[in-house]
Amino acid sequence: MNKLKEVLRKEFIGWKKWEILWIVIATAVVLGVSIYWQDTAIGIFAALTGIWCVILTGKGKLSSFWFGTINTVLYAIVAWKARYWGEVMLNLIYYVPMNFVGMYMWSKNINEETEEVIKKRLSFKGSIIAYFCVAAGTVGYGFILRLIDGTLPFVDAMSTVFSIFAQILCVKRYMEQWVLWVIVDVVTVIMWVYAFINGTGDMATVLMWSVYLVNAIIMLVKWNKDTK
Repeated sequence: MNKLKEVLRKEFIGWKKWEILWIVIATAVVLGVSIYWQDTAIGIFAALTGIWCVILTGKGKLSSFWFGTINTVLYAIVAWKARYWGEVMLNLIYYVPMNFVGMYMWSKNINEETEEVIKKRLSFKGSIIAYFCVAAGTVGYGFILRLIDGTLPFVDAMSTVFSIFAQILCVKRYMEQWVLWVIVDVVTVIMWVYAFINGTGDMATVLMWSVYLVNAIIMLVKWNKDTK
C-alpha cells in the first residue's frame, strides 16, 4: 500500500493548472464525440489511452509508457481494419517493445524534485543527420508498402518512418522528437479522415490524432523552453 501511495505521489506531483485542464478537456472531447458517433469500444478506448499517453509523455511522466503499451495494441486492431499495414507493423513490432525500453531509460533519468524526466536537445549537426535519415527511410518504405497494395502507401510510410525516429528521440529524451511528432500527426490526421470518409475508420481515431497534433505543438513549446 505504501509503495502504491508513493507511485501515485510521483505521478500527481508538479502538475500546473493548465496541464490538468488540458488533459480533462482532451478526454471529455474525445469521449463525448466518440459516443455521439457511436464508435466501437476498441476505438474509443484506444483513443483515450492514446491521448493520456502523449500528454503524460509531454509532462515527462513514466506512466505514459503504460498507457502507450495499451494504446499500441488497440490501435493496431483499428489500423488493421483500415488496411494501414505500416501502422499495424509500427505498433505491434516496434512500439510495444520500445515502450518497455523507454520506461527503463526514463527511470534512470528522473528529476527527483519534479518527478519528471530530464530533457535535452540535439546539436545542429545531429538534427540534420536525423532529418536526412527520416527522409530517406520514408521514400524506401513507401515503395515497399505500394508493392503490398497498402492504402496511401507513401503517406502511410511517412507516418511510420517519422514515428520510428520520433520514438527513438523520445526514449533518448530529446526535444526534437516533437518536431517530428507534429509532422506525423498532421499526416496521420489526413490518413484517418480519408479512412473515415471511406467507411474504414472511426471518429474516435480522427479525434485521437487531432488531440495528438495539438498536444505535440504544446509540448514542442514546453520542451524547447525546458531545454534552454
